[in-house]
Amino acid sequence: MRYRRLSYRYTSLTHHAIAWPLALWRREVFGSSFGLQQWRPDADVRESGSKIEIVVDLAGIEEDAIEVQLFDDALVVAGERRLSECDEGVVFHAAGVRQGPFRLELPLPAPVDPEGVDARYERGLLRIALRKAR
Repeated sequence: MRYRRLSYRYTSLTHHAIAWPLALWRREVFGSSFGLQQWRPDADVRESGSKIEIVVDLAGIEEDAIEVQLFDDALVVAGERRLSECDEGVVFHAAGVRQGPFRLELPLPAPVDPEGVDARYERGLLRIALRKAR
């Protein structure tokens, strides 16, 4: 797991789709070539008097494939889940496990001490404890 502390505020840009009259035309012409599709893992965020605790569900992901970035006002967890290749002729009957690149952006409910970070990855869960700033 890679961890980086960034000493500036986090800004997330959003893109709004143009309302085309024919949704089918838009899908055929543009497809998914304009951006890399990312999925967002599930997470719990809880706050106590002294710390903020975050638990992120990252089952099946190698620890080295996870990057944690701490900004002044947000925490970003990113990486990629790669599932094993299928043999030729395999037919999927259900495909519910998300794979590929992921990104989780969590605004922090309170200022945190950048020196008071504890992150552990165990049994598919990334557990991050952030000590609150005094």
